[in-house]
Amino acid sequence: MEQSEDRILADELAALGAVSGGSGRLVGMVARLMTKNVHEIDLLAPLPFDDTVARVSRVLGRAGRATGTVPVAALEDEEVIRVVAGGGAAGMNPVVVTARVLKVDEDSTEIWLRAAAKEGLIRQRAGEKTAVRLAAALSRATGAREAGG
Repeated sequence: MEQSEDRILADELAALGAVSGGSGRLVGMVARLMTKNVHEIDLLAPLPFDDTVARVSRVLGRAGRATGTVPVAALEDEEVIRVVAGGGAAGMNPVVVTARVLKVDEDSTEIWLRAAAKEGLIRQRAGEKTAVRLAAALSRATGAREAGG
């Protein structure tokens, strides 16, 4: 079942609250009201689609754990991968990372990377920092460069 970023983040924060001895339900309710730090990066990989999908899956699989499905248009040459990774101080802030991999032609593939995290009183920019970190890892794994640059 598809879950929104906000719902996933609220559930993850609620689980952290419950584990630390707090009220997971209260933390989840407050998390829904928190602002989100979102950062998106477009990459262009000089690899065929299937090879790029395998490498993106491997990089994101090491960064976090898979979560739910993501609704996409029924395109044959498109794959969406979503994980929850740790960001912020000590990796304790959950970050929803979504990678959309789209075939451009036989020898190149676009990777659209989005990372989103909830922000509390102390701004950690966990979404932005996680997107930059994972874009660098994807660039190393695929030879990708930022699209348009």
